[in-house]
Amino acid sequence: MRRLTLVRHAKSSWSDPSLPDNERPLSGRGERDAPAMAAWLAASGERPDSILTSHARRAVMTARAFAAGLGLPEEIVRVDRRLYLAPAELVIDVLRAQDDRLSHVLAVGHNPGISEAANWLVPALAVESLPTTAVVTIEVDADRWARLGPAVCRLLDYETPKTLGR
Repeated sequence: MRRLTLVRHAKSSWSDPSLPDNERPLSGRGERDAPAMAAWLAASGERPDSILTSHARRAVMTARAFAAGLGLPEEIVRVDRRLYLAPAELVIDVLRAQDDRLSHVLAVGHNPGISEAANWLVPALAVESLPTTAVVTIEVDADRWARLGPAVCRLLDYETPKTLGR
């Protein structure tokens, strides 16, 4: 069995409208929510082997907060520029290309692609749009990441800052 954890990046700041989209940092709320959701994930016993993220500043900040909250070295965070505003199909392609030696991959992405990918993999999730810092944990019954798809995926957990009382 493998594990896949999908995370929508934490809430970003719009305080400086002159910044390009990919350079927007986390807002104060995002800076609070990301560590809180990472702590929840750590308490549930999850420990990814790899954390993938787009190159957008808000996504990288979210990925680093998850690494820290899970007690993992920052080097575990890998930037994949293809994940920036990627449609669901590309998110799935990136995940299918992961090294088969990895048993648990956490991916930080953007809407709508991350929500659509989560819903495609586990239709039972049925969430129109993942809120910021939402965490979806999926069990993957496949010996290779290349086989990732709805037939081998089962929803294990879905949490948001709101459901955790944040």
